[in-house]
Amino acid sequence: MGPYDYEIILLHGDYADLKRIDIDSDEILLIARALLPEDSNEGTRLHYECFTYTVIQP
Repeated sequence: MGPYDYEIILLHGDYADLKRIDIDSDEILLIARALLPEDSNEGTRLHYECFTYTVIQP
């Protein structure tokens, strides 16, 4: 599965809304914040591969 690239669009409670940035898509993925790196904020870009999210450095 993957790899995919996402951007955190919105943080709310224990969840985050992610939008794919590696393809042209308007779909939003709801994911538990516990699965994301601790330093993640809105606007953070993430790489997903092998069931792991890592921060993409700008």
